[in-house]
Amino acid sequence: MNKRTFLSLMILCVTIAGYAQKTEILREGNKWQLRVNNKPFFVKGVVGQTYLDKVKQYGGNSIRIGWKKEELDQVTRLGLNALVNLPANAERYGMNYDDTTAIRKQTDKIVEIVRNTKDHPAVMMWAIGNELDYIPGTKPFNPKVWDAVNQAAKAIKAIDHNHPVMTVIGTSMMEKVADIVKRCPDIDLLGINSYGDIYTLPDTLKKYGWIKPYVISEWGPDGYWEVKKTKWGAPYEQTGLEKYTCYEQKYKAAISNGKDQCLGSYVFYWSGFKQETTHTWFCMFNVDGLESPLVGLMHQMWTDTQQMTTQQVTSSHLLSNLAPIVDSLNIGKYVRYQDIVLKAGSLNTSKVIATDADHDPLTYKWEIRPEAVYASYAGQGEKVPEPVAGLITEEKAAIRFTAPKAKGAYRLFVYVYDGKGHFSTANLPFFVE
Repeated sequence: MNKRTFLSLMILCVTIAGYAQKTEILREGNKWQLRVNNKPFFVKGVVGQTYLDKVKQYGGNSIRIGWKKEELDQVTRLGLNALVNLPANAERYGMNYDDTTAIRKQTDKIVEIVRNTKDHPAVMMWAIGNELDYIPGTKPFNPKVWDAVNQAAKAIKAIDHNHPVMTVIGTSMMEKVADIVKRCPDIDLLGINSYGDIYTLPDTLKKYGWIKPYVISEWGPDGYWEVKKTKWGAPYEQTGLEKYTCYEQKYKAAISNGKDQCLGSYVFYWSGFKQETTHTWFCMFNVDGLESPLVGLMHQMWTDTQQMTTQQVTSSHLLSNLAPIVDSLNIGKYVRYQDIVLKAGSLNTSKVIATDADHDPLTYKWEIRPEAVYASYAGQGEKVPEPVAGLITEEKAAIRFTAPKAKGAYRLFVYVYDGKGHFSTANLPFFVE
């Protein structure tokens, strides 16, 4: 081993061993600011487990991640900061917030993790649980959950003065915020998972008395629980173009424009296919690591390329080739949001319209899958429906396909590739009778 290699390894080891970062939240009038090691810090983060080496490369600076050492070591190696998820259990998984013994054990576990982890250089903030109030079906929850959250927050702050503490909530039953204000005085900020209702967050928080800052701890396309559905209950997923426009508008209007109280965000989902109603609904990459248009969009949002000169944009290797974008997908003469009902075994047509800013030649892949069966919260346990073989023989923009022989709900998927490391996708639900 030569001296240069040895020194590089020593520097890496010292960096990982490192010292605790000091994260502060400061207020000037009605404006809040997050500071990391005495420098202003606006969170440009991701939720995901893969392709994390691209986060900083594309202008991001944080990952929402677990507390295990190997995870945090990776964050440090990548030059990023961590919002560390702490393991608080929810009623939907059997936690009883009337059980003081169970609460004490949970708090002790959290304190143990914080004590052993607080000096890791990756740690920026702590998050106690995720949507602890949510019970599928939006059922009533035990408000004592917030007492337990505050107990944990108070215990954390007794041993760690360097990292702010939050809990993460979803946007169902937002009147709970008023209860959090009263029951959780020791949390420093809120983490909020928000999708279609992200634009109204400031007004909602104001309505229920939340005056501290917040982070959008998860955001992305409009959720399957928020969009239009077919008469048989299948939600319409946004097309590539609709998602692109949706992400861009949300980031500009609700995140970068909300800096008085919003301290940044974590985009979902910085990974490959994830089955949750469909395997494509939230993904920003595919299983082979190809990038959807949303990855390039986040690079633009994080680095504010709107302020770059044309020459700077052109010379940026990350912007030198952009992903194709699926504009629309049709089956026969059916129009958007019209229930598509096909006869079993019938021959049908479909057409996808996609654009590519670089005029790259595009290739296509088509498949038909049965509609997924809902399993549990956040897609947990949901099985990925396998494609039905033998129904499509063409791979071009306009195709003919045979409807399945078995009655039921299906989806037609199309994937468009530019051969330069990018893809875009869309799908349509249909019913066979």
